[in-house]
Amino acid sequence: MDVFSDDDPSNGAGVTAGSASPERSDGARPARSRGGRHPRGRDPERRRAILDAADRVIQRDGHEASMVAIATEAGISKPILYRHFGDKSGLYQALAQRHVDPLIERIRAELHQHTEFEVRARATVGAYLSMISQNLNLYRFLMDRATSEDVRTRSDLGLMVRRLGEELADLLITERRVEQRPRAQIAAHAIVGMVQAAGEWWLEHPEVEEEQIIDDLTAAVVGAIDGSAA
Repeated sequence: MDVFSDDDPSNGAGVTAGSASPERSDGARPARSRGGRHPRGRDPERRRAILDAADRVIQRDGHEASMVAIATEAGISKPILYRHFGDKSGLYQALAQRHVDPLIERIRAELHQHTEFEVRARATVGAYLSMISQNLNLYRFLMDRATSEDVRTRSDLGLMVRRLGEELADLLITERRVEQRPRAQIAAHAIVGMVQAAGEWWLEHPEVEEEQIIDDLTAAVVGAIDGSAA
């Protein structure tokens, strides 16, 4: 059963994501309404508070988190929630941006440290595993629930993963670890997919120590790159 089955507003109960007020032709943002509030209920502080409420509900309820529970936690009605995000797809995308962007930035920062590559590989793998394990319900909600229910969220997350693979390929070429770009791209995308898949496996096998999977994944990453350089 889809617990978000009451997602899309009807009969004027909410507005769609595409009905947001456009920016003016001069690039200025629309003026605030009287009292300093943004028009159409899209105040950034209220939006942030709703996302905070969504985080709490997802951390508590996991896969069963519902729009009703999120609205209740935020102290608002569903129509108000829809006014800020349009529909469940809009909420999914906002949550993905809020949580996946920092993860990608952390991985990117570790990859570009000025240290030995094996040290960077280990730090990158460790950062990824640490962040997904510490935010288990949020990770599963976004990667399983949201991507299975919403094409746009699945597309956005897939694009983020592919961009990370391209960045790793560029790094391998720049550092001359792999000479041929096709080989670098194959290795990079394979590594990104391997780390993601192994991380999801580890979440289902908590008996495996974190240090063990970090050690083994780091060895696999370095081995894959060395094999591509041959």
